[in-house]
Amino acid sequence: MISFLRGTVAHVGLSTAVIDLNGAGMSVYATPLTLSRLHVGEEGKVFTSLIVREDSMTLFGFADDDEREVFEVLLSVSGVGPRLALAVLAVHEPEAIRVAAHTGDNKTFTKVPGIGPKVAGRIVLELAGKLVPHGTAPAAATTAAEASWKPQVVAAMTSLGWSEKDASASIDKALADEPEVSFRGNVPEILRTTLRWLGQDGARAGNRVGSRG
Repeated sequence: MISFLRGTVAHVGLSTAVIDLNGAGMSVYATPLTLSRLHVGEEGKVFTSLIVREDSMTLFGFADDDEREVFEVLLSVSGVGPRLALAVLAVHEPEAIRVAAHTGDNKTFTKVPGIGPKVAGRIVLELAGKLVPHGTAPAAATTAAEASWKPQVVAAMTSLGWSEKDASASIDKALADEPEVSFRGNVPEILRTTLRWLGQDGARAGNRVGSRG
């Protein structure tokens, strides 16, 4: 089993990255947040889960072991494959998924593209008892520090291909719909919220100016 990859980042795309391991390029699928933390030419590390099929072997990469654990538990749900499990993690943090599964919150899962009420209900039903919240929630940011997260989110989005102007505007518009997210000041959550807002309307993707790699 390949538990993690550490090496020079050779490529970062819209949904995959390539890690150079002493001349061998290993491709991994990952969430936008995980990809935003990888930079071409620099050393990168991703925790991995290898999915073996009859005709393929595919690596999925994660920022930490907690993401990987939730991903693998999601795969235990009937009808949930690796791409859909990764989509859930692209929209929600692992702890939010744990809380939703523990409390039977179907709506959390219907926010993920490709998951309707029936699939969300099945996920909640089959995850009951398998995912337990850790009881750690991001600390709320103080009013004076609320602006500190925006440069980090803009930087993450520009690394994925948006211009600074479009990234900043998208963040503002996304948080206008969900102002409570900005109050918490949690960078990964704000990035996910913005990317989710952009994904709700395919036309918004026209703001993109290209992708890395």
